[in-house]
Amino acid sequence: MAAYRALRTAAPHDLLGGLRAVLRRHYAVSDAELRVADYAMTALRPVAPGSGPGVVPAHMGPPGRAFGSQRTYVEPADDSPMLTAHLPVSVRGEGVGVLSLRMPRNRCSAEVLSELEEIAALLGHEIMVAERDTDLYVQARRAERLTLAAEMQWELLPGRSCSRPEFELGGQLEPAYAIHGDSFDWSTSPTHLTLAVINGMGEGIQAALLSSLAINALRNARRSGLGLAEQASLADQALYGQHRGGAHVAALLLRFELATGLATVIDAGSPRMWRLRRGTADPQEFEAQLPLGMFEDTVYTAQEFRVEPGDRLFFVSDGVYDVASPGGELYGEKALARAAAHTRLLPPAQVPRAVLSELAGYRGGPGPEDDAMVVCLDWRG
Repeated sequence: MAAYRALRTAAPHDLLGGLRAVLRRHYAVSDAELRVADYAMTALRPVAPGSGPGVVPAHMGPPGRAFGSQRTYVEPADDSPMLTAHLPVSVRGEGVGVLSLRMPRNRCSAEVLSELEEIAALLGHEIMVAERDTDLYVQARRAERLTLAAEMQWELLPGRSCSRPEFELGGQLEPAYAIHGDSFDWSTSPTHLTLAVINGMGEGIQAALLSSLAINALRNARRSGLGLAEQASLADQALYGQHRGGAHVAALLLRFELATGLATVIDAGSPRMWRLRRGTADPQEFEAQLPLGMFEDTVYTAQEFRVEPGDRLFFVSDGVYDVASPGGELYGEKALARAAAHTRLLPPAQVPRAVLSELAGYRGGPGPEDDAMVVCLDWRG
């Protein structure tokens, strides 16, 4: 199709410019604007500042409705012959942003909207490819400057959401622009989903370097075809070899069998898992094992459990549990169970942001003293 050729031949920094001529010629689009979600997932920011209305909320207003629901939203038509359609731009379940198109009302049929949605999906894929060669889209996501530690942590992440027929995932870190040692990683294969959530000790660059070493050691072992226990052991050896026990990483490592829901888990520290099943949220307890890198040649043993279709799993760092209200009361398990119940109707990609927003309201006052990480997994089976 013409849109595909235009995107493939456009310069990395000018994908929308290459697409505009096709949209104008085939769909009579008079104006097109691309906004991408910022790191905190609170705003949609224009890729070309000054070209339109500018920054808009990520979950309010017409563009926010399209981004939050991941469905096309057409602004209600008045007497004008023109209307604006907002199309979600996403890649395999990860929301990238919104493409807003101004076009004649009489051209906006269901068939045309379906074609435009396909073009928006193509644009999302091309943005991911273009980010190898340009900083334009990464810079557009920034409401403020990232700390160097945050830059390192965001580059480490696999994404912020992922969707397959068997499951749907979403994850978020907070504070988005100054995170320390929390991180997560996931990978899918034809038969398995592997998930790691980690909490590195320390602050700033040292915490980011520690997390980077842990995640890359786990990836190296996973890509070598090793099992979960061997992945933990290799990461443990890498961390101990570098720091001799002076720095360690708390981790929760999981591997899900897509066909059956059978999962193996290694609980090597503080990240915790909750399960929401048939409306009831409960913490899941596993055998506590040593954090990665604490001692030399630690032996790790995987446990088994099973997830059922309809289960929702939450993974949270201690930066969630340890948040205190202005009166000094810790957020704790009751508040987290309440947050899990309140967000049960949201898709996993939106749940971490909703929980972290509630956490900020509970905390009140100044910003958080520690990282907070939330990952949400819906199991479809």
